[in-house]
Amino acid sequence: MGSGSGVSCSIGVSTGLTPEEQLLYQNPDVIADLLDRSKTIAIVGLSADRQKASFFVGSYLKYAGYRIIPVNPQYQEILGERCYPDLGNIAFPVDIVDIFRPAHDCDEIVRKAIAIQARAVWMQLKIINLHAADTAQQAGLTVIMDKCIKMEHGRYAGTLHFSGMNTGIISARKRI
Repeated sequence: MGSGSGVSCSIGVSTGLTPEEQLLYQNPDVIADLLDRSKTIAIVGLSADRQKASFFVGSYLKYAGYRIIPVNPQYQEILGERCYPDLGNIAFPVDIVDIFRPAHDCDEIVRKAIAIQARAVWMQLKIINLHAADTAQQAGLTVIMDKCIKMEHGRYAGTLHFSGMNTGIISARKRI
């Protein structure tokens, strides 16, 4: 992606957040910087089911060059990576904890993200837990909420069209 890559298009997805909360939890500059500086993403609730959004997102992020860490007690391995039953079992640094669990699970996941000293928590589309977000921010973590990490990465990397999204951008130029 690189610094200053800019936004290749706008994504209009309805949100349950107020305009003030959107500024706080969906800031484009914060998202771009976080995605640019991060290398390791623990995906809580990653499924081995190829039809699930979490599997699609995990495979995309792995292909994009991130180290993905599956967190799901039901599996030993997902996407060729060792699967951890819980964030607390991960013994190395994690940049982002990406959450694919119901909103009511986020408080506990955030507590564990704080305990492992993750840099950020990312609650996927339609996952909103303001209490968990506040807890994470008070502990110094960056919080992104009600956004898809795959869509946001594609938006900043200029690859949304690879997954069939109409970006409204027509160009014969290959992105560098």
